[in-house]
Amino acid sequence: MDFKKETRILYCWIAQIGNLLLRSLWRLIHVIINLCYLTLGIAKAFESYLISWGILRRYKSLQVAKLRYLAIVVESKDACQTSKIIELLQWLADVGVKHVCLYDMEGILKKSKDFILEELDGAILFGEAYENNEIPDQAQMTLEFASFSDGKEAVAKAANVLFMKYLKSGATDQNQEEAIFTESQMAEALKTVGSGGPEPDLLLVYGPARCHLGFPAWRMRYTEIIHMGPLKSMKYGSLIKAIYKFTMVRQNYGK
Repeated sequence: MDFKKETRILYCWIAQIGNLLLRSLWRLIHVIINLCYLTLGIAKAFESYLISWGILRRYKSLQVAKLRYLAIVVESKDACQTSKIIELLQWLADVGVKHVCLYDMEGILKKSKDFILEELDGAILFGEAYENNEIPDQAQMTLEFASFSDGKEAVAKAANVLFMKYLKSGATDQNQEEAIFTESQMAEALKTVGSGGPEPDLLLVYGPARCHLGFPAWRMRYTEIIHMGPLKSMKYGSLIKAIYKFTMVRQNYGK
């Protein structure tokens, strides 16, 4: 009986020691991962400052002409930081970016567009300037404001426009033909409901989520997406690096 009791006690001690070792190992791995992320963050911040100070030469000459249309996706709770948005746009203007689309899911940036346009000297709305949604070369910065309503809701409205055109074309039950809608027709319908627009060459995401947060998917067929981190922590050097990386990418377009 004493032997069995001693065996159970020994087993309990071994189990407790094993659990303690596993917890210690888990905490050690957690600490190592945190240190790696911290080191990586410090390295990125240091690199960003070096770029801002002009020490890294390769970032001095950007081929901004390759970046014809830029989209900036901001999480809605950060979209209220209008001063940060304006500062970011001023950085882009200084670099030479001329055409920018600002997006947040709830449309907060849309509500602030008048104030943003006033703060940016010479900036105009993209839709008002160019009815055909073409991207010309010009000196002024053009801004487009988009939200989640320009996504699924816009597709539904565009589909309804195409359906009404199909009905008006004279299709009847006696003369049924399969309706085939082309990409150009869909683009025209989206333009009709006010949700058309150019495809961004580059999309910068500011926020914790590493996704486009509902930015219209049909406008991102060939778009490069880069996560930039929280808006409150945005850095000029990180912006320059993102644009530089895009200009160095060779894009292959399929048929």
